[in-house]
Amino acid sequence: MILDDFTLDGRVALVTGASTGLGQAIAIALAEAGADVACHGNTHVPDATCTAATKAGRKTLALTGDLGDKETPRRLIEKTIAHFGQLDILVNNAGTIRRAAATEYSDEDWATVIEVNLSSVFRMAQLAGRHMIERGGGKILNIASLLSFQGGVTVPAYAASKGGVAQLTKALANEWAAKNINVNAIAPGYMRTGNTRALQQDETRNRQILERIPAGRWGEPRDLGGAAVFLCSSASDYVNGHVLLVDGGWMGR
Repeated sequence: MILDDFTLDGRVALVTGASTGLGQAIAIALAEAGADVACHGNTHVPDATCTAATKAGRKTLALTGDLGDKETPRRLIEKTIAHFGQLDILVNNAGTIRRAAATEYSDEDWATVIEVNLSSVFRMAQLAGRHMIERGGGKILNIASLLSFQGGVTVPAYAASKGGVAQLTKALANEWAAKNINVNAIAPGYMRTGNTRALQQDETRNRQILERIPAGRWGEPRDLGGAAVFLCSSASDYVNGHVLLVDGGWMGR
C-alpha cells in the first residue's frame, strides 16, 4: 500500500531548532508519522515539542546547544545515537538572521549567521552521514529558503548561507545517493513565525508580501509537515538533491 511508504515506524529523527516554529512543526509531524524524535533547542529546552511527540506515542529526547559552537554538532549526534542506538533522519532546521544594510554589516554578524546557518549544517550532515553509511542508509533534510534563489534586502549573510545550503544539499546528494542516503531540502516561503514577526507587523510590507503570494496568505509552520514526512520517508527514496519549494506559489509568480 502506498501509504505504508510514508510511515516512519522504527526510525529515529534528530531535528535542530525544534523549540518553536518550523522545527517544532516538523518534529511533531515526524512523530505523528511514527518516528522517535530527538528535539534540539538553542537555549530553551524544547519541552512543548517533546510533550506533543510523546502524546503521539513516540519516545523523545530533549537536547540543547548553541550551533554557533563548533563542538555542538558532535555532541548532538553522539547523544542521540547513545540514547536511541541509531539515527535514521536528520533535519537541519536551526537558523538565525541578522538584519543590517550591507555597508554597515558587521564581521561578527556575518560570522555568526554563516556558522549557524551553513557551517553547522555541514558538520551535522557530515557526522550523521558517517553513521548512516555504516547503517546502510538514511535521510537528511535541510531547511533552505526563498533566499536560496533570491537575494533579499539587508540580509546578506542569511542569503549567502541559504544559497549555500541549497548547493550543499546537492553536493552531499551527489556523494551519498549511491549509499542509500537521500539528501534533500525544503525552501519555505513567507511563514508565520517569530523570525518574520517584524514583516508581519509592517503594514506596507505585509500587504506587499500577500499581494505576491498566489495562495493569498502567510504559510503556517504546519504547512511544512507533509513535505517533511515525504522527504524523510521511503516514499522519497528516488528523490536526491532536490530543493522543494513550500511557498504558496511565490516563486511561480
